[in-house]
Amino acid sequence: MSEKAQIGVTGLAVMGRNLARNFARHGHTVAVHNRSYARTKELVEQFGDEGTFLPSESAQDFVASLERPRRVVIMVKAGPATDAVIDEFAPLLEPGDMLIDAGNAHFADTRRREAALKERGLHFVGTGVSGGEEGALHGPSIMPGGSRESYESLGPLLEDISAKVDGEPCCVHVGPDGAGHFVKMVHNGIEYADMQLIAEAYDLLRQAGGHSPAEIAEIFKGWNEGRLGSYLIEITAEVLKQADPETGQPFVDVVLDRAEQKGTGRWTVQSALDLGVPISGIAEAVFARALSGDPVAREAAAGLPGPSATAGAGGTGLQADIEQALFASKIVAYAQGFQQIQAASKEYGWDIDPGAMAKIWRDGCIIRAKFLDYIKQAYDKSPQLPTLLVDDYFLEAVSGAQQGWRRVVALAAEQGVPAPGFASALAYYDGLRAKRLPAALIQGQRDFFGAHTYQRVDKPGAFHVLWATEDRNEVPA
Repeated sequence: MSEKAQIGVTGLAVMGRNLARNFARHGHTVAVHNRSYARTKELVEQFGDEGTFLPSESAQDFVASLERPRRVVIMVKAGPATDAVIDEFAPLLEPGDMLIDAGNAHFADTRRREAALKERGLHFVGTGVSGGEEGALHGPSIMPGGSRESYESLGPLLEDISAKVDGEPCCVHVGPDGAGHFVKMVHNGIEYADMQLIAEAYDLLRQAGGHSPAEIAEIFKGWNEGRLGSYLIEITAEVLKQADPETGQPFVDVVLDRAEQKGTGRWTVQSALDLGVPISGIAEAVFARALSGDPVAREAAAGLPGPSATAGAGGTGLQADIEQALFASKIVAYAQGFQQIQAASKEYGWDIDPGAMAKIWRDGCIIRAKFLDYIKQAYDKSPQLPTLLVDDYFLEAVSGAQQGWRRVVALAAEQGVPAPGFASALAYYDGLRAKRLPAALIQGQRDFFGAHTYQRVDKPGAFHVLWATEDRNEVPA
């Protein structure tokens, strides 16, 4: 075979097929391979006019069709399937070649794989790709990890096919080993929170506001023109105005109210627990999906006492209050996600630039939003910013949302409308701004039952109270 491909894609389900087409559309010769050759053949037959594809039936022929250094994009299900593909292809590659995992892998698996393949002289590049199947085809947000050396060779191709904002690619080298997949995981966690907050806004507008789905669609359409402008707000309006062709009912009313999840949200929460970072908004979104998916408990609890929401209970200012609550809670969710990225960067020595993450999320990805420009500006001004909430723009925005945000949380409680996202975001905000927290009492309890010691506000060191003695003296620990 005389012609060589600049990049190859193995695993030609929808995402893999669309990434291969995207490379080809940008003028790159693309080697394509799938476990079932029928899918490879189908790709070339249907889309061969979009560019140059080099199809292969075997892994050996696929690798042979690639120029050096070989760049092999793996697009298969995360977990054992990815390990199986690595085991198949690694022996066929030579030092300096690259295996690029563009699936939603757990970052710890990526770190393990990267270390193992490095010993064989191979580059393993864990790469987050956001934007779904449409993004993969038309321009995703791309978050590659791996070595700086691998990015020098691979980066130009990824930047070429990524989404662009003002000519700038939504792709940047995130950091070594599992950094790319970690950032993509947190991206998905923020996505969970964002979607939950939007759902709570809809629920309150409908139950306490008395609006129909079509009316709420118009409200969201209006919000999308303002500071809440984002892909998720935009598609929410589209979903809410949709009518079911079979029944004529609002589409949202014929959909079963059980939200699915694929695991990245859970991973985000588990990682935050390990890092000791409070991402309560993301956690509540994950738990809300879990609650929705428990029909047995929900059916058993359906008769529990509580208030019934009254249409119009929120008054004429409800719509404005909910917009305030949604924007403020959204800021909290992003602040928590970026704090988690900063904590992981420090823990694993990744040196991630949080401003660059905001920059590449401005288009191509699910959480793209207008205010990501302000997040980038915040971290450009202060790379070590402890929380977005103290940046001037976000401080002013949240301060201005105070009263409406609090009225919405109170109304939700009074009306019996579950709003865990709004409530947890407000609780986090109040906890963060509190001059003194009740954690002092918790430390006293811990010292009482477990002699875990405590620190004082007026002198250094650790101390313990002899609780079992009559005089309960304090002693240095």
